[in-house]
Amino acid sequence: MCGIVGVLGNHEAAPLLVEALKRLEYRGYDSAGIATVCEGQLDRRRAVGKLANLSDLLVHEPLAGKSGIGHTRWATHGAATIENAHPHRSGPVAVVHNGIIENFRELREFLAKAGMGHATDTDTETVAMLAQYYLDQGLAPREAAKETIGRLEGAYAICLLFEGENDLMIAARQGSPLAIGHGDGEMFVGSDAIALSPLTDRITYLEEGDWAILTRETLEIRDLNGEQVSREVKKVSIANTNIDKGGYKHFMAKEIAEQPTVSTEVLNHYIRRNEIILPDAGLDFTAINRLTMVACGTAFYACYVAKYWFEQVAGIPVEIDVASEFRYREPPITDGTVALFVSQSGETADTLAALRYCAGKADKIVAAVNSTESSIARESDLVLPILAGVEVGVASTKAFTNQLMTLAVLALEAARQRGRLNEEQLAERIAALRSLPGLMNSALTIESRCEALALKLAEAKDILFLGRGIMYPLALEGALKLKEISYIHAEAYASGELKHGPIALVDKHVPVIVMAPRDGLFDKTISNMQEVMARGGRVLLISDAKGIEEAGDGVWESLVMPEVDPFLSPILYALPAQMLAYYTAVAKGTDVDQPRNLAKSVTVE
Repeated sequence: MCGIVGVLGNHEAAPLLVEALKRLEYRGYDSAGIATVCEGQLDRRRAVGKLANLSDLLVHEPLAGKSGIGHTRWATHGAATIENAHPHRSGPVAVVHNGIIENFRELREFLAKAGMGHATDTDTETVAMLAQYYLDQGLAPREAAKETIGRLEGAYAICLLFEGENDLMIAARQGSPLAIGHGDGEMFVGSDAIALSPLTDRITYLEEGDWAILTRETLEIRDLNGEQVSREVKKVSIANTNIDKGGYKHFMAKEIAEQPTVSTEVLNHYIRRNEIILPDAGLDFTAINRLTMVACGTAFYACYVAKYWFEQVAGIPVEIDVASEFRYREPPITDGTVALFVSQSGETADTLAALRYCAGKADKIVAAVNSTESSIARESDLVLPILAGVEVGVASTKAFTNQLMTLAVLALEAARQRGRLNEEQLAERIAALRSLPGLMNSALTIESRCEALALKLAEAKDILFLGRGIMYPLALEGALKLKEISYIHAEAYASGELKHGPIALVDKHVPVIVMAPRDGLFDKTISNMQEVMARGGRVLLISDAKGIEEAGDGVWESLVMPEVDPFLSPILYALPAQMLAYYTAVAKGTDVDQPRNLAKSVTVE
C-alpha cells in the first residue's frame, strides 16, 4: 500500500524516481507523482491512474533536478484526484507519506488558527503545512522537520524535500516500513529494498520511531528519544529483488508456475534427510499448551489449514484469528501459549498490532514471513522464512503455498516432539512433502483445461465453493482468489453446512466448485454434491481420477488432479483454484496483477 522513493543523486532524479516507483506498483495504487529540487527550486508533477500517465506528463512537462521524492498513492483520505495525489506541497516543503496521520484534524485546526488553509482532502497535506509553519517561525529545515515529526500521531513513513536545499532530505517512520539506500556519493529512500535494488544493494532499515537526516555523503539517524543512533548497513541480494515477468503475460501467471521451484526451497531449508531443522533452536512443543495463529486475508486461510494439522497430527489446541479483530476483543493469553503470525510482507498493520498485543503475554512470538527484515520478523522471537521470493501479483499464490509448506513442516516437528509421530511415520510424511514439487508440476498440466473452464465461469454472477474438513479453508481461499481478481461474487461453505442455508442459492445459473480429494471425508462431500445436482446445480468437481470415477455421472465439469497424501491436499489443490481464478479474470479483462481497490501490503488499519 503506497510506495515511497527518494533520491539524492548525481544524475537526473525524475527517470530514477519513475523507474523505482514501477517496482512498487505491486503494492497497489491509484495515483502517482514526483517532486524535485533543481537549482534550489521545488517543483512537482502528479497524475491519476497508472504510472504511464505520469510518464506521459513528464514527456510534455519535464522535471529537472538531481534531488527528488516520488510516491504511488492508495487512497485513504480523499478520492483519487490530482489534488489529493502525492507529493503534497506547502510553500517550500514537499512531502510523500504512507500511513495515516490520526491527529490531522487537530493539526488542521491549529494551522487554521495560524491562518493556513488546506487545499486537499488528505491527512498528508497537514505534514507539509506543519513543516512550512515551523519554517515560517524561523527554524531551519532540519529543526522544522524535527518539530513536525514530533507532533504526528498514527502510523506513517514520510520523506520531506525542501526548496533551496539541493542536498538534504528528511525521512521518518512510525508503524510503516522505510529503508535508506547507500550509494557512492548518493543516498536513497524507499518503502522497501525492491524499489532501491537497481540503485544500490546496501540498505539500512529504519526502526520504529527513527527519523533520518540525509545528504549525499552523510546519514544521521535519531531514535524516538532524539538520541543519535547507529543502524546496521545490510547487503541485500539483488536476485531476491528481481521483478520480471519472464515471458508471462502477468506476474500472477509466472508466480503460479514458480510454485514447484519455490516449494523446493522450503524443503531444502527446513529438512535434512529425515530430520526437520528449525532456526534458532526452534521451539519446545512439549511445553506448549495452546497455539494462537493470527493473520489477514490469504495468510489467514493458511493458518486455518494449519489448524487442522496442528490439532490432528500434533495434538495441540489451536486458536485462529483475523488480525483486524484479534486485539479488539482483548483475548486472554494463558501460560504455555505460543503466538504465531503469518504475513507475506511482514508489514501488515493489523497483524503487527496483534503481535504487539501478544508481546510480553505469550511464551514466545513466532513469525512466518517472506521478508526476514520486516517489522514482524524483527519483533518476533523466532522467524520462519517462507522463501517464496518476490511476489508481485496482489493475489497471493506462491506465498500462500509456501506458507502452507512451512507450517506443515512446523506441525510435523511438533508431532515428533510430542510423540505423536515415530521416526518411521515422520519419514513417511517427509517423503510425502518431498513429492509435492513433482505433483505441482503435474497439476500445472491442467492449465489449458482451467483456461477453457474459465470461459464458462466468466459468464456467472455468483459462484459457490464447497470443501469439507481440511479442504474447507482451501475452498475459502479459492473463493477469495476468484472474487479479488475477477470481481465475480464468490462464497465458500463447509460442505456439511449446505443444508443449513446456502442450498437456497443453488440453481442452474450458479456454478458450484467442489474441492474433493479422495480422503476420509470424500463420501460425505460427494453426498453434499449430489444434493446440489438434484436441484439443478452445475457442479465443477476437482478430484483425482478415481474420485471423479466414484462420484459418478451428473457433474457439469471436472478437473483431474494427481493423487496426493490427504494431509497435503490443500497445498496441491491451491493450484487449480489459482488457475481458475486467473483465467476467469483474463476472460473478463480485469487487471489481474493489480485488481481494483486492493493493495499488496496493507500497512494501515
